[in-house]
Amino acid sequence: MAKSNFKKDINIKNRKARYEYQFLDTFVAGIKLSGTEIKSIREGKVNLQEAHCVFIGEELIARGIHISPYSNGSFSNHEAKAERKLLLKRKELEKIKTKSNEKGLAIIPTRLFINDRGWAKVEIAIAKGKKLYDKREDIKQKDLKRELSKLKTP
Repeated sequence: MAKSNFKKDINIKNRKARYEYQFLDTFVAGIKLSGTEIKSIREGKVNLQEAHCVFIGEELIARGIHISPYSNGSFSNHEAKAERKLLLKRKELEKIKTKSNEKGLAIIPTRLFINDRGWAKVEIAIAKGKKLYDKREDIKQKDLKRELSKLKTP
């Protein structure tokens, strides 16, 4: 019996995005994959750190999602940093497009996961960049929570 390198639960998060941005609204979108990309995702070889989304015409495109080439792939392996189309309903696309046209807002992929049906999904957020003092405030709050939890548990 062949041994599988695939993980059971795929939930890849963009932790840097939570620190850099304040999320205003989130959406779940499908992602158009080609070839061996889904196999690499199932192995957990994805990096969302440099990813962002842009509109090209009426389509929402994800750029900078790094999906490593599949380890057992042949000559038809996929490109690691290709642009990938995100699949959303037209009303959602229009809502995202109107919000993204506001100054200072960006569309950021925050999480990549595989749903119950086995399809790869991307959670995207309309986000506003944080200022340096906002980042410091978040760090203070996190430290305060950590101290309180230490005091509560003996």
